[in-house]
Amino acid sequence: MRAWGERVVALLRAASNNGELPILCDASSCTEGLRHFIDQEAVPEGANPLNIIDVSDYTAEHILPLLPEGRKLAALALHPTCSSTRLGLNEALQTVAEAVAHRVKVPESWGCCGFAGDRRMLHPELTASAAEEQAAEAIAFGAGAHPSCNRTCELGMTRATGEPYEHMLEML
Repeated sequence: MRAWGERVVALLRAASNNGELPILCDASSCTEGLRHFIDQEAVPEGANPLNIIDVSDYTAEHILPLLPEGRKLAALALHPTCSSTRLGLNEALQTVAEAVAHRVKVPESWGCCGFAGDRRMLHPELTASAAEEQAAEAIAFGAGAHPSCNRTCELGMTRATGEPYEHMLEML
């Protein structure tokens, strides 16, 4: 593990009381990255393994059951992310979306938005090309809201569609 990865793990150990507390992460790509770091860690003797929980999973499992049914939006166009897909978070993301809207649509042409961390800032044509078909489908759906679970993906899809994308939990 690189030195900065070791520093991150050391800070997570301190913040979690050496693995006693779970660590919630609100961006799916960061959840994936942090899990990658801790997978490389040799857990210190007498310590608990670090537990990185994505906020989409946590919300679907622990928060939604406690909330009263609220007023729902008519429809939303949901953008899963590459990392939420790799981590198996899309079912939880869908569950949270269904608590927010009567109709939830993930465009059939869904795929990577092409933002790729900072790539979109350097090569704006990536997002334009990668998200063109999905953007058209999301716009045609006529949803009043456009959530995702990662800020750079939200920026990319906002630029691709002209519609504001925001974190799913902001809508909840």
